[in-house]
Amino acid sequence: MPRYEYRCRTCGDTFELSRPMAESSAPADCPSGHQDTVKLLSTVAVGGSASAAAPAPRAGGGGGGGCCGGGCCG
Repeated sequence: MPRYEYRCRTCGDTFELSRPMAESSAPADCPSGHQDTVKLLSTVAVGGSASAAAPAPRAGGGGGGGCCGGGCCG
C-alpha cells in the first residue's frame, strides 16, 4: 500500500499515512487532531546519480550538438 506524506497547517507537523491510491486525496487528520492538512508532493528516485556527467560529444560529428546535429557546421 502506498505511503503519502501530509503537513498540518495548524501545527506544522509532517506525517505519513499508508492508504489505498483511491483514497490518496481524501482528507487526513493530523496525529494531534487538527483537520487543516495538505498532501505533500513526493518525489521518487529512479536510480542513477545526480553527480553523473552527461557524455561528451564525439569528435568528428555524428553524435551531438551543433546547429544541425553535428558534422556539417564548421
